[in-house]
Amino acid sequence: MGMTFSRQLPEPQIIKELYPVSEEIKNIKSARDEEIKKVFTGESDKFLLIIGPCSADKDEPVMDYVHRLAEVQEKVKDKILIIPRIYTNKPRTTGEGYKGMVHQPDPTKNEDMLQGVIKVRQLHMKAIAETKLTCADEMLYPENYRYVSDLLSYIAVGARSVEDQQHRLTASGMDVPAGMKNPTSGDLSVMLNSIKAAQASHTFLYGGWEVVTDGNPYAHAILRGATNKHGQNISNYHYEDLMLLFELYSQKNLKNMAVIIDTNHSNSGKKYLEQIRISNEVLHSMRHSDDIRKFVKGLMIESYIEDGNQKIEDGVYGKSITDPCLGWEKSEQLIYNIAEQL
Repeated sequence: MGMTFSRQLPEPQIIKELYPVSEEIKNIKSARDEEIKKVFTGESDKFLLIIGPCSADKDEPVMDYVHRLAEVQEKVKDKILIIPRIYTNKPRTTGEGYKGMVHQPDPTKNEDMLQGVIKVRQLHMKAIAETKLTCADEMLYPENYRYVSDLLSYIAVGARSVEDQQHRLTASGMDVPAGMKNPTSGDLSVMLNSIKAAQASHTFLYGGWEVVTDGNPYAHAILRGATNKHGQNISNYHYEDLMLLFELYSQKNLKNMAVIIDTNHSNSGKKYLEQIRISNEVLHSMRHSDDIRKFVKGLMIESYIEDGNQKIEDGVYGKSITDPCLGWEKSEQLIYNIAEQL
């Protein structure tokens, strides 16, 4: 058999007991969750910014970055809710490259899944304790969500995961917003079907248990662009795209119609500087149409301390080791610019 069972990891409940959340963290998360949910229900007209590195690589630069965001959040809190991206597991299209902190707690060392799940939990806890901001992560592995379910305020389901039954059903059991990305093909009906599935209740097998979920009324769309059969990027953030999705969404009878625009990936063709222009265009579309203004709840932006990206061995502090990101100065300026336009 081509699979070696090298060691059994502790149940997520054990890890949670070994690294428990304080009352303070519970209270911060509870208040933040409510505030973020109100954006999706329409009770709040604040704008969400899910912003941060493509992948969290090391504690020090990630925490430095989140602290910077916390200072900016104070200045724009009447208009914007910032949800830092601490993405700790990364989908790799070919299976090659850095798969995230959950695999390699130190990107320069060997894989260690036990230390990985512990480190991911500790990093998310540290971010909340020190900055009072609860964060977003991607649910790449539905099983891993159980290690951090008491810490996250936002979950993204990626373009390659969104058609998967297990992801959809797991999202249906979450009590925080889950963003369902359009698949890499760009097929909007696939994304809308996944939102419908996530908003319904289900019985299924999860973590060795038969579980029953209530359905997640805060499951919503994320537009991230697409790729055609020739491998060319097709963006889907323009006015026409937003109107089309609004029409299709309206026909589906889903709760809390909402879309977040991912300004990088196939929308920018990974040209990270384009994220500034794309953000501005989305805000322009919101000014142009009342439907779009109510429908678009925020932006997803890939941003870190230094512009661009690097190889792991280059070792530049706060520079992405996966997709290229917008550096701090440009990111900070962009946030203030967005606040002025809202």
